[in-house]
Amino acid sequence: MTSGDYSRSKRSDVRIEFGRTATIAVVAAMIGVLFAGSTVVTPLYVIYKQQFGFSQISLTLIYAVYVAGNLAALLWFGRLSDQIGRRQVALVAMGLAIVSAIVFLFARGVASLYVGRILSGLAIGIGAGTGTAWLAELIAEESKSRATVIATSANFTGLGIGALTAGLLAEYVSWPLQLPYIVYLLALLLVAMLVWFAHETVSQPPYSLQDVSMRSRVSVPSEIRAKFVAPAVTGFGAMALVGFYAALAPTLLADQLRVTNHAIAGAIFLELAVFVAGAIVATQSLSSRTAMLLALALMIPSVALLLTAQLMRSMLVLVIATAVCAVAAGLGYRGSLQLANQIAPQDRRAEIVSSYFICGFAGNALPVIGIGIISTLAGPIPASLVFAATIAAFTLVALYFGTRYVSGKPDF
Repeated sequence: MTSGDYSRSKRSDVRIEFGRTATIAVVAAMIGVLFAGSTVVTPLYVIYKQQFGFSQISLTLIYAVYVAGNLAALLWFGRLSDQIGRRQVALVAMGLAIVSAIVFLFARGVASLYVGRILSGLAIGIGAGTGTAWLAELIAEESKSRATVIATSANFTGLGIGALTAGLLAEYVSWPLQLPYIVYLLALLLVAMLVWFAHETVSQPPYSLQDVSMRSRVSVPSEIRAKFVAPAVTGFGAMALVGFYAALAPTLLADQLRVTNHAIAGAIFLELAVFVAGAIVATQSLSSRTAMLLALALMIPSVALLLTAQLMRSMLVLVIATAVCAVAAGLGYRGSLQLANQIAPQDRRAEIVSSYFICGFAGNALPVIGIGIISTLAGPIPASLVFAATIAAFTLVALYFGTRYVSGKPDF
């Protein structure tokens, strides 16, 4: 679709639609509320662990299993919004998120938590690629970077608000495992209604489902693969840092720092999200390549501080480590996602963005699984050492490809 196609849809049906500015706000809200679903559960893990009696490995698997939903969404639905339109696919994602929240609301055992996480991952996987591509088309006339800044800021704002709201409700209000999801359901329903009226940017979708290809085709064209490695690996590392906090920070607080307040667990993640979003907004004038390389320079010091907080059992060092991790994650996520958008051919944008998100979601889940297993077998400190070594290795790989293959041209 070209910029001239924006002003008028070629669909035969007539419907009321929001204008461009309102649609940008709605899509940002959609991204935020979807990602909030992945952290509403963060301060609740300790309660679930006590009530359902599962192990540390089970806890990390419950967190990480949603990557199965992510991968299913991105492998089989990564191109869908390119074919049938952004709005329709976004509504599917919202519907899946609503079902996921209902499963959590009525959860009575570990199996329900697995199902809820998989459905949440499916919703986020579909909605993330769709929303990012949608914003890129809505804002293409202004700058190549603003769409990514909005998408990433909305993402982390949603993550932080979801964790803090759940933590506050769990600590200070009755029904700690139900009320957070009742509030979340209301937010999902409201945003879904707004998405229904959002402006569609794919102007000529197929007229029947027979024209839609569901064949898995999430790939990277050979001509951009070397350029794709640096943003993909950076996205892996950035989301691994976020995954550590989302899955393991509450346990770290409870077991090693002796902090059991659920609101504090939510507040630590909110700090991460606020610093991530702040770093994204404050550095939006930096080129995507510069932002990504700065993030890589901060990743090793950030995990070193995180390990120091565990060794010293210091809340102050944890707060400092959280801020540094957040800046590294924010710059890395924004810069790498922006690069993925820049190098993507226009007719394959959602497909390339989905390929990027596969790497990011893998980083969000796989290191967490490893930490959970190693923590059970050898203890939390060896697990954190392995995590730090993994981040360092990925950082060096991304630095090599980023300095060698990624252009330093400005984004504007």
